[in-house]
Amino acid sequence: MPTQDQINQWALEQETASPKEILALAASQFDKVAISFSGAEDVLLIEFASKLPDFREKFHFFSLDTGRLHPETYRYLEQVRQHYQIDLHLLAPQTEAVQDLVRQKGLFSFYQDGHQECCAIRKVEPLKRQLAQVDAWITGQRRDQSPGTRQQVATVELDQAFATPTHALVKFNPLATWSSSRVWEYIRMFDVPYNPLHQQGMISIGCEPCTRAVLPNQHEREGRWWWENAEHKECGLHATNIQPST
Repeated sequence: MPTQDQINQWALEQETASPKEILALAASQFDKVAISFSGAEDVLLIEFASKLPDFREKFHFFSLDTGRLHPETYRYLEQVRQHYQIDLHLLAPQTEAVQDLVRQKGLFSFYQDGHQECCAIRKVEPLKRQLAQVDAWITGQRRDQSPGTRQQVATVELDQAFATPTHALVKFNPLATWSSSRVWEYIRMFDVPYNPLHQQGMISIGCEPCTRAVLPNQHEREGRWWWENAEHKECGLHATNIQPST
């Protein structure tokens, strides 16, 4: 496993690298690499990976199936699976945990309690199980997605949220330096499949009850958990992006 100094050096060197080059670095350094695909514009991770030799053997592809995704997203996941001919693993939450939450608080408790509890059950726990099996994971985080939490995202970093004392984990963010406009220029130019919800004004796409279209000049994250008055919106997958107040 690389040291913190080596990770820092990679991050510095990859600052001007292309997403494909960053993915190639991950594939060359680790045997067990997973690409996390949310069903949104991070499809570019799979698109760029598909340009690498033997990409189906080098990468493991997964999505979090919370049970609350839009119907359009489920159909889109299948479209991506067929388009790239990949094994796309859908990770489900623990049935008993979901049933307990719904029995105790109903189907929409997050509107009163905040989204953290539901996300912890439907997203964070399945992700934790998945990441325990890999050495590195690839995410679609970009610095322009959330000025409050992602502005300092590095291209390569040691994961602090899901690593354990006996299992180090490296996180690669190949799209970190790309803007939303650059992402969509590429998607349109190369006919990359995309979620039709984007055409309905949904820029940041998550679970159906927690996602809505944004108005002109609104930031994309304002369409997520909009009922919460919070500047720092993360579901727990990238919770270490949120810096404690001083």
